[in-house]
Amino acid sequence: MLYAYAPADRKLKQLPQGTDLAQAVWVDLYRPLSGQVALAQALGVEVPTLADMEEIEVSNRLYREGSVDYLTVVLPGLSETKAPMSGPVCFILHPERLVTVRHHAPRPFETYPERADKVGPGCADPRRVFLSLMEEIVGRLADLMEGSGRALDALMAQVFEEGAKASDDALQEALRQVARESDLISRVRQSLLTLERAISYFGQALNEAGAGHGLRPVVKGLMRDIRALEVHGDFLTSRVAMASDVTLGMVNLAQNKTVKIVSVVAVIFLPPTVIASAYGMNFAHMPELQWAFGYPMALALMLASAVLTYLFFKWKRWL
Repeated sequence: MLYAYAPADRKLKQLPQGTDLAQAVWVDLYRPLSGQVALAQALGVEVPTLADMEEIEVSNRLYREGSVDYLTVVLPGLSETKAPMSGPVCFILHPERLVTVRHHAPRPFETYPERADKVGPGCADPRRVFLSLMEEIVGRLADLMEGSGRALDALMAQVFEEGAKASDDALQEALRQVARESDLISRVRQSLLTLERAISYFGQALNEAGAGHGLRPVVKGLMRDIRALEVHGDFLTSRVAMASDVTLGMVNLAQNKTVKIVSVVAVIFLPPTVIASAYGMNFAHMPELQWAFGYPMALALMLASAVLTYLFFKWKRWL
């Protein structure tokens, strides 16, 4: 799909399909078809393929062709099936417009057009659109981290409250949630790393061109925000490790409790088993075999031995 936006009253207005793209300040290509790629290339830019965007070399992610800069970052978003994923997004910064190429759906690309007048330095030119979109992306990543922090807080409170008394299903779900939050945090940290490189490259381009004096404070602010989020990401990573250790510890305690109960039950029934085994032997001279009260006596001995063993365990507080 192809979305084109033009500035109007400090906001971004989506242009109708079929409008001349030369009027657009931002052209967004989402899983573009060959015809849409041709329309974008007619504007003087080369649209990279998904395979090109997935290359990890810096020379393939941050480079310049003529007067056009190509900056590829990795952002979390949703796939066509609405499953969470991370994928590359290419920002093509032309002197007259910004062209973005993506094959998944990061949330900021949906929210930014409606908030263009409230985010960053505005949307009057491609550079300002780029920085404003970057601010929206960084804000989204901060929201994801805060959400993960709240989820970990709730998880830790639940695990500490229920402890080893929690059911197996609850502990398994806790481990699955820890894994989900760990995966999300790792994807956010990967995004922050690629964003930091892209914004640093953009800032160097501003310095080399000797232009954009009003944009340099925005670039510095974005870099400070990204570094702060990286520190927050390290903190959340340690929280994930602690949550995983605590949950696994509760699983071990629950398993130990089960093994302990089984062991105690086995020990309680050990003395009656010894008595029953003694009277099950086939010796010729066993006086109790001919005694009328031999059978009740054996039952009483087995019951008494089991009860005494149970009381001993209770006295030792092993039960």
